[in-house]
Amino acid sequence: MKIYTKTGDQGETGLLGGVRVSKSHSAIKVCGSIDEVNSFIGLARVENQSESLNSLLTQIQHDLFDLGSRVAACLSSSDRIPNFPAERVAELEKAIDQYDEELAPLKAFILPGGGRTGSTLHLARSVCRRAERQLVELINSKTEADLSLELIYLNRLGDLLFVLARYTNQLDQCPETEWNVGRKDKS
Repeated sequence: MKIYTKTGDQGETGLLGGVRVSKSHSAIKVCGSIDEVNSFIGLARVENQSESLNSLLTQIQHDLFDLGSRVAACLSSSDRIPNFPAERVAELEKAIDQYDEELAPLKAFILPGGGRTGSTLHLARSVCRRAERQLVELINSKTEADLSLELIYLNRLGDLLFVLARYTNQLDQCPETEWNVGRKDKS
């Protein structure tokens, strides 16, 4: 099978169910952002040394493929795409609580950064928030599919990625930098 098909050379692509849309369609934007989140999570897995955290991140990567397939089928009725399992949201919430318990309470906003893993997870979080905003736009355009659970999942995932960025920075002994309003850096 060839990697290139030439079917997208005119700026259109196919969604699941055979519907062709512009590559600028909101469903394609959501799928692209989900792919970016997934890629940053893959990079975080390479940087991270914790087996349990890598197991969680691998499950999230699988979830994102499932979620992306639901978005890619949003303009057609297909029984080939399974529903997104509601328990995945509960599992994210459990992970948020578990990892947040290990952290000092926040007293101020923190700047994204820290070590390589933490910084990568902050990047994943910011792209996840973009995917969430784009999914809201797609949902508001009245798709065939109910994507409300997928929206909740992305919302929780953004929260989890923030907590995991803090957690991995703590493991890597990389201090957090608090936002200092109006600070003028003299360096």
